[in-house]
Amino acid sequence: MSRDDKTGFHSPLRRKLLMGMAAAPFAGMMPKTAFAQTPATAAVNTTGLAVTDTEVTVGILHSATGTMAISETGSIQAEKLAIAQINEMGGVLGRKIKFIQEDGASDWPTFAEKAKKLLVQDKVAAIMGCWTSASRKAVLPVIEQYNGMLYYPTFYEGLEQSKNVIYTGQEATQQILESINWVVKEKGAKTFYFIGSDYIWPRTSNKIARKHIENHLTGTKVVGEEYFPLGHTQFNSVINKLKLTKPDVIFTDVVGGSNVAFYKQLKAAGINLEKQTLITISVTEDEIDGIGGDNIAGAYSCMKYFQSLDNPNNKEFVAAFKKMWGEKTVIGDVTQAAYLGPWIWKMTVEKAGSFDVDKIAVASEGIEFTKAPEGYVKVHANHHLWSKTRIGLAQKDGQFKVVYESPELIEPNPFPKGYQ
Repeated sequence: MSRDDKTGFHSPLRRKLLMGMAAAPFAGMMPKTAFAQTPATAAVNTTGLAVTDTEVTVGILHSATGTMAISETGSIQAEKLAIAQINEMGGVLGRKIKFIQEDGASDWPTFAEKAKKLLVQDKVAAIMGCWTSASRKAVLPVIEQYNGMLYYPTFYEGLEQSKNVIYTGQEATQQILESINWVVKEKGAKTFYFIGSDYIWPRTSNKIARKHIENHLTGTKVVGEEYFPLGHTQFNSVINKLKLTKPDVIFTDVVGGSNVAFYKQLKAAGINLEKQTLITISVTEDEIDGIGGDNIAGAYSCMKYFQSLDNPNNKEFVAAFKKMWGEKTVIGDVTQAAYLGPWIWKMTVEKAGSFDVDKIAVASEGIEFTKAPEGYVKVHANHHLWSKTRIGLAQKDGQFKVVYESPELIEPNPFPKGYQ
């Protein structure tokens, strides 16, 4: 749902602003002399990327339209904020970042087509993009074929690792297993009902969740499992099944605009989320902006980031985000993870002393971002991030109250034994 249109569609003005905004609102603030001592282009760009003596071009590839725009708009905004801040500081290896934005339009073949255009025609040095696993899977062979570098911000099912991808969201062991362990311990849950959107991420995530419940947790079981097409809006049938089965936990990974209908229909059917435990691994503040806080209050969400986090990094980030995009904007988990992408790329390029993708791939391991809004993060050798896991309780004002935080950073493990 748009942040400024309650009908669920992004206004033409918002789309125009998101697609056409200048790469940096701070452009012109850095003096030309700031680039005088930059390394020679020939030395930092040996593979023909879009790098000049003063600029480097990257791609932004998300759904600005279609059912996934409710979730991906925040990623676009966060990446543009990070680019603007980096440019204000002098850019990357003395070069301002210019971006070319493409719209995946919630269509997986379109994502692949646009990725190829960015890499082959525009020769971008990196792509910040995708949201769903379906879009990432469509883009991945293109990224690998043309040796690009993708910074992917969404929590996902794991079971993937690529030289050409940095995964700034969480994988299954950091989110799915943690959320199930928490709800079993804290709520004494024994029965689960899975409800997801019908594509690779929810199906694979629920396969992992089912194996954990049935093979690793004594006395727990899955009593129902249903999937619905992206954009689906009629959930009354499965809601009736929930009333009949009365599961201890409704475990949901419904994505995009379908969440608006799902949670409104749950409430209309008399299911009180303050009494019926529901835990989602897909709803952030971005989706609640469309769902409405009154319709989801009482539900739990497992993420690594919530806008309400009380730390200095996050306070600065939230203030900067709202200054750029308006006081009424909200910030969800994937939005924050998208913000990490340009910063991690900048630090990796500077560590490698080059924009060359092969050198960046090698240099990524060990990159630390101490100013991350979620807190300290570090890039693992498997190109995922060490990060904490948190459980948030949805509030009527559309924010989350953090009720659990893992005591330590959780090591990413995209290929957990026994779950594949």
